[in-house]
Amino acid sequence: MKHEQSLELGKRLEDLQARFSGTEDLCVRVFRLRAKECALVYLETMTSPELVQAFAVKPASEASSSSLDDLFGPLHADRTADLARVDKALLEGSCAILEDGSDTVYLIQAVVAQARSIEEAKGEQVTRGPHDGFIEPISANIRLIRNRIRSPKLKVRYLTLGKLTQTKVAMLYLDEVAAPYIVDACERRLSGIELNSLYSTGEIEEIVDENPLSPFPQTLQTERPDRTVSYLMEGKVAILVDGYPSALILPITFFSFYQSPDDYNNRWVIGTFNRVVRMISFVLAISLPAIYIAIVSFHSEVLPMGILYSVKVAITYVPFPPIMEAITMQVILELLKEAAIRLHSSVAQTIGIVGGLVIGTAIVEAHLVSHTMIVIIGLTAISSFVTPLSEFGTSLRILGFSTIIAAAMFGFFGLSIMLMFIFIHLCKLEIMGVPYFSPFDPFRASSGPRDAFFRLPRFGFAEKWNMGHRRRGAQDDRL
Repeated sequence: MKHEQSLELGKRLEDLQARFSGTEDLCVRVFRLRAKECALVYLETMTSPELVQAFAVKPASEASSSSLDDLFGPLHADRTADLARVDKALLEGSCAILEDGSDTVYLIQAVVAQARSIEEAKGEQVTRGPHDGFIEPISANIRLIRNRIRSPKLKVRYLTLGKLTQTKVAMLYLDEVAAPYIVDACERRLSGIELNSLYSTGEIEEIVDENPLSPFPQTLQTERPDRTVSYLMEGKVAILVDGYPSALILPITFFSFYQSPDDYNNRWVIGTFNRVVRMISFVLAISLPAIYIAIVSFHSEVLPMGILYSVKVAITYVPFPPIMEAITMQVILELLKEAAIRLHSSVAQTIGIVGGLVIGTAIVEAHLVSHTMIVIIGLTAISSFVTPLSEFGTSLRILGFSTIIAAAMFGFFGLSIMLMFIFIHLCKLEIMGVPYFSPFDPFRASSGPRDAFFRLPRFGFAEKWNMGHRRRGAQDDRL
C-alpha cells in the first residue's frame, strides 16, 4: 500500500516538474510525516529560506500529529486541488506541500522580502506635508492608502493582467463616493485588456485612453499616497500595478494637473497665490514664444520705442527668421532635458551648466540666436516646469510648436485662432463621460472658483459665499 502511495506522489511530482521543465531553481524535498510520505516544493529564487524553514520545514519535523490538515490548518495555509492555482502560488513566492494519497495541496506564503524602504517621491516633492511615496510591492502601496482611509467603504478589486507576466492589478475606489458608472467603466476596460506582458501603469494608460490623438494627458500618474487619497475622496478611481511605484488616477480633469498637496498644506492665501501662478505659467508656456514672433514679424508697433529699438538691434545680425530661432532653441532645450534625465545626477548638473552657459553664450556671440530669444525660451521653459506633474509640462511644450508656427504665418490672428482651437478641444474632451475642462465646462459656480483657479478656505467667507449662492439658487427656483 505504501508503495502504491509513493508511486502516486511521484507521478504528481513528475507532472509538477514537467510544467516547470528547464527551471533549475525548482526545489523538491521529500519527507515522511508519521506513516505518510509528503513533498515540499518551492522556487528558491522566489521564497525566503528562513520563512520556508520556519513555516514549513520546522513544523513538519516537530509535528506530533500525522495529519497535514491539523498541522497546516486554514489559519496557516491555503488548501487547493487546482493545479493552475498551485503553479501561480509557486510563482508568487509560496511553497507547496503535497501529501501522498490526497489531492489537496497546502500553500504556505514564504515570499522573499526585497522591497526598498518607503521614501518621498523625487518627482513630486513638497515643502510641507507627508514625505512618503509608493514603492514596488502592491500590498505595501495599498497599506499606505488604507492607513489614511480607515473605512470599510474603501474597496479593493484585484485583477490579473498579462498572459505571461500574470501581473497583479488593484482597482481602488470609495463606495458611495465614486459614481457606479465610473467604477463599472474602469473595471470593464481593465478586464478587456489582452496583453502578453504588463509592467507599468503606462501600458494601461495607453489602452484606456479615449482620445489618443489629444496632446493633453487624460489620466494622472502619481507616486504620492496623500495625493491618491485626495482623488479617491473626490470620487475617482485609482489603479495600482504590482512592481510599479505609481498610481493611475481616472477620470481626471484639466485643473487636477495644477493642484499640488502644498496648496492644502499651507494657508489658503499662499495656496491660492501658487495656483494662480501656475495658471499664468500655462498661458506663458504655450504662447510666449508665439507672441514674441508675432510682434517681431508683424506687429512691432505694439512695443514702446525703447524696447522696440533693443529688440531690433538684437535681431539685426541674426541670419535666421524668428521662427527658426524659436524652434532651434526649443529643440536644444529638449535635448538638454533628456540628457540631464538619462545621465547620472553628478554629470547631469555639469550638462546643465554647459548647456546654459557655454552653449547659450556661444550661440548668442555667434549671432545664430538673439539675446531676446534666449530670454523668451528660458521663461517658456521655466513656465512649463512649474506644473506639479512633468508629463503635463511636456504636453505644453509640444503645443508651443503649433502656436509658434501659427504666429509665424499669420501673426496675432494665427495665434488667436490656434488658442481658440486649443480651448475648443479642451471643452469638447471627455473622459468616461466626465468633461475634461470641468468645472468650467459645463460651468458649476458652486465648485468652479473655489477649487480650480483659487484655493479658498474651507471655512469663513468661502462657506458664506456658498450659502449665499444656495440662497440665490433657491430664490431662482421659486421664481
